[in-house]
Amino acid sequence: MDDDLPETVEKCLKILEENMDILSNIEIDLNDEKEDEIVPDMELHQLFDMTEDVSESSKIKRAEFNLARRKVDYSL
Repeated sequence: MDDDLPETVEKCLKILEENMDILSNIEIDLNDEKEDEIVPDMELHQLFDMTEDVSESSKIKRAEFNLARRKVDYSL
């Protein structure tokens, strides 16, 4: 049983790595749905601020994804 554990863990990590893009995209899509609320009567500066926030959030999510991918790569 103990001899199979490293092999099993390696298989699980490989499956996770192969599906990392899909899982990340699902998470991003779900979070984007929460943020896609239309607010009537917004001023131009509010729209500009919201655009900057979305851009920064997107960059942070991508950085988190890349960090998780590197951690998986290093563990193999």
